[in-house]
Amino acid sequence: MTYDMLLMDLTPLIIIASIILSALIMGILVYKWFFRVLIKISHSTDTELDDALLKSLRLPFSGLIVLGGIYVAALYFSNIPQAILNKTLSVLLIFFLILAFSRLIVNAFDWYAKSSQGNARTPVNSKLIPIGRRASVIIIYIIGTLLIFDTLGINISPLIAGLGLSGLAVALAIQPTLTDLFAGTYVITEGSVASGDYIELDNGISGYVVAVGWRSTKVRTVMNNLVIVPNSKFAETVITNYNEPRSSLNVIVECGVSYDSDLQEVERICREIMTVLVEENDLAVKDFGSYFAFSNFGESNIDFWMFIQAKDRLASFTLKSELIKRIHDAFNENSIVINYPVRTIQIESTRLEPVE
Repeated sequence: MTYDMLLMDLTPLIIIASIILSALIMGILVYKWFFRVLIKISHSTDTELDDALLKSLRLPFSGLIVLGGIYVAALYFSNIPQAILNKTLSVLLIFFLILAFSRLIVNAFDWYAKSSQGNARTPVNSKLIPIGRRASVIIIYIIGTLLIFDTLGINISPLIAGLGLSGLAVALAIQPTLTDLFAGTYVITEGSVASGDYIELDNGISGYVVAVGWRSTKVRTVMNNLVIVPNSKFAETVITNYNEPRSSLNVIVECGVSYDSDLQEVERICREIMTVLVEENDLAVKDFGSYFAFSNFGESNIDFWMFIQAKDRLASFTLKSELIKRIHDAFNENSIVINYPVRTIQIESTRLEPVE
């Protein structure tokens, strides 16, 4: 075999190798240089979302360039049928699209989780993001797999119908769980309650929120009992959150003194006790101060109210108890009377006529 004949036999292989090698070099250049430049340019923007999206497209886009070179090289072989090449290219193209979209979704969710880390009352980073990310990727892979089957000539209509019927049956079977799940999504994303908050429900249940889950919210009462409330009911009930908008809470004490009391002296004593209590007790909010006022003429006493502010719900119980004790002791020392309920009954006198 002469050199010219050998060269003619090797020419197709050389051309194919050159095409593949050129596509591989171009893909590496795009991956190593082109996208690196784009990412550096994106660093100058205010958001990091474009950085995440470019990193997602880096590998799939470079892979598509190499895939294009392999396809062109394969076309050079006349022995390979065109239909097989087209199907193979379509399958690989769908695969790269699946890879690109899944990476886009994952990086987008990660970017959102990172940007929302400062919001402690909406724990999407630890609650919603992992589930949403996994569900989105699974949906993308299912759709991509169905497209690959369709490209290969496999009839996917029965498969889609079967998945639809199975999904409907499962949804009907777990309807209560799904209701709690969607309600839990609402509770978590709204951020109206969070772990550690002291809340009270309209049915009288009160306590500290232990955890806000997907199916239920756990509340630890002051009796140290754990109450588990399904999220479907929790989302519909009226909730008083004693930690919002601030954890500080007003402590109000209502009382009354007899009508014979010196009201100026009563006010002086009460104000002095509140001032000392706020200064001495670390559970009180010192910047808030204290307030006093007579409210109305009662049946047995002249009523008044006074209030200070506690740092949280638990501290309000301690402060209120201490304030009542000090007021009671001070009134006893100064002979100020708090009357029991008293009513004076006046009977009109009548003269009885003698009976003849």
